[in-house]
Amino acid sequence: MTIKVVRGNPTPEELAAALAVVRARAAAAASAPSGAPGSRDAWADPARVAARRLPQPGPTAWGRSYWP
Repeated sequence: MTIKVVRGNPTPEELAAALAVVRARAAAAASAPSGAPGSRDAWADPARVAARRLPQPGPTAWGRSYWP
């Protein structure tokens, strides 16, 4: 794998920190089972969306429109 700095002039410590992050992510991706689906984000969970009650129209509906 080749990494090239295209902008800026990082210090050796900054470059080492960036490379450590890239190597850690690559190692985590390599060790993950290939057929296993990723963890589902709570905001994308269909059960959460189905359980949510929609606010009723009225003067205070805007206050109940956020997702807890």
